Amino acid sequence: MLKAIVKSIQKQEVIHLVEFTFHGNTLKMLSLELDDSIKVGTKVALCIKSTHITLAKSFSGELSCSNQIKANIESVENGKLLSSVRLNLSGDIQEAIITSSASLKMNLKKDDEVIVLMKASEISIKEVL
Repeated sequence: MLKAIVKSIQKQEVIHLVEFTFHGNTLKMLSLELDDSIKVGTKVALCIKSTHITLAKSFSGELSCSNQIKANIESVENGKLLSSVRLNLSGDIQEAIITSSASLKMNLKKDDEVIVLMKASEISIKEVL
C-alpha cells in the first residue's frame, strides 16, 4: 500500500488520468471509474499487484512506463520459480514478485537500489485515508 495525495485529475470521455504526489514523486493512474469523493488534495492508499511490478537495476534510458520510482531492496527470497523482493519506497514497503531467474540474473540483494516500474493502468485506489 502506497500513501499518496491526489495532485490532478484529467478526464476524457470515460477515462480518468489521476496524478498523485508520493514522497516527492508523481505517480499516474488510468481508470475507467473514479468515485466522486476523489478530488485534488484527497489522501489515498494506492495498491498494485506485486506481480505487476517490474524492477530495473543500473538502468539508463527512456521508457513509456509512467511510474518510475527509486527504491532500496529490504530483502530477497529466491524460490524455485519465483522470487519475493521487498522494496522500501521512501518508507512505504511494497513487494514485487518476479521470476527467480530474473532475480538471479540481476544479482538482487539487500540494500541494492533499483527502479520500480509500474504502468498507470495497473495502479488503483484501495481506500481514501
